[in-house]
Amino acid sequence: MTVRAQNENGAETRRAFYGRRKGPALRTHQAGLIEHVLPKLILDPTADRPDHIGTLFAQPIAGAWLEIGFGGGEHLAAHRVLRPEFGFIGVEPFINGMAKFLAASESAEAGESRSERRQAPVRLYNDDATPLLDWLPDGCLDGIDLLYPDPWHKKRHWKRRFVNPANLNRFARLLKPGGVFRFASDIESYVNWTLHHLQDHDGFSWTAQGAPDWREPWHGWVRTRYEAKAIREGRTPCYLTFRRNP
Repeated sequence: MTVRAQNENGAETRRAFYGRRKGPALRTHQAGLIEHVLPKLILDPTADRPDHIGTLFAQPIAGAWLEIGFGGGEHLAAHRVLRPEFGFIGVEPFINGMAKFLAASESAEAGESRSERRQAPVRLYNDDATPLLDWLPDGCLDGIDLLYPDPWHKKRHWKRRFVNPANLNRFARLLKPGGVFRFASDIESYVNWTLHHLQDHDGFSWTAQGAPDWREPWHGWVRTRYEAKAIREGRTPCYLTFRRNP
């Protein structure tokens, strides 16, 4: 995701919220999915803004959920099975992560005929999330997930963290009253940063009633490879839930 700023001469610059866009070369099948399947699912925020988010999906939906930076897509894939009546939007600029998700989705769709586990419909976006956030209609989302975002460890890079007042204003516009913003991280400074920014925003309330509410993951949680690595290395995950105020 990218933020716009001005340099000392007043010229606009772009500051990325995300890191690299590409990793190792894709396998032939993965490259084919990027070329032929992704264009059918991709959203275009330069098009006219939809009047209703349901028009973005090929079947009726009971609600909509957005995941920003889904990595390899493990959580997004599980969430689609957990809430098959919803429509999901996944954002991931890293092409290798997008390819992994498309391959996993293809395998799951092939297995649907042998199982009663139906997947919710999904739309995708593979660039800076902020134009998409600005394009979606008001009050259209039941939930937003930001899971293990790049923590930008160095203090001089903290301005690149996705949780900031401008993006929280975007979340507040998009979430229905009572909708939720969920955040997970294993980096203590980013957890504290997020709590500070959300508590300063009058559009959200932290839902935690006790320590288990931030120490234990949400229902249906699938541990990602990143989270497993963090735990092996001695870092403790934290799961925060904030509700959109009426």
